[in-house]
Amino acid sequence: MSTTGTTYTLAQLNAMPEAEFVEVLGGIYEHSPWFAETAAKARPFADAAALAAALRGAVDAAGEAAQLKLVRAHPELAGKAAVRGELTAESTREQAGAGLDQCTAEEFERLQALNAAYNQKFGFPFILAVRGYDRHGIIDAFASRLDNAPGVELQTCISQIHRIAQFRLNDLVSAT
Repeated sequence: MSTTGTTYTLAQLNAMPEAEFVEVLGGIYEHSPWFAETAAKARPFADAAALAAALRGAVDAAGEAAQLKLVRAHPELAGKAAVRGELTAESTREQAGAGLDQCTAEEFERLQALNAAYNQKFGFPFILAVRGYDRHGIIDAFASRLDNAPGVELQTCISQIHRIAQFRLNDLVSAT
């Protein structure tokens, strides 16, 4: 949805028609522009923190069914969509930044096995804000979270999605 490399000021975002605002911010939450639609109604935002809070609030107030839909909109880490080149520009950049595009055959096989076990247990993909992680740390986090209860893991995924969204928002909104 957003244009990679393009940044916007808060004044520009506040002044945009709603459809343009949703187009620009619709990718903050992976394939889920309805959260930007909800946040658009809270404009004008006094600062970037208020914009982030409005987006976060839209997700938190959406209820479990919408949150599950949001979690399921995310790709598996080093999964089939990555192999086929079907990730969003943001997801591709994030996964490559963590070195997931440089996995050894053994690491890739381990990630595939973890993806399968995780999806079987929870019914949704493993979500981790990978910025700041390397592939070894990702594999370790993945393996440890398989022990979580389903409700705990859903909330962990939502928390990680909020982190991803904040990173994306920070990349999109300029200070001036």
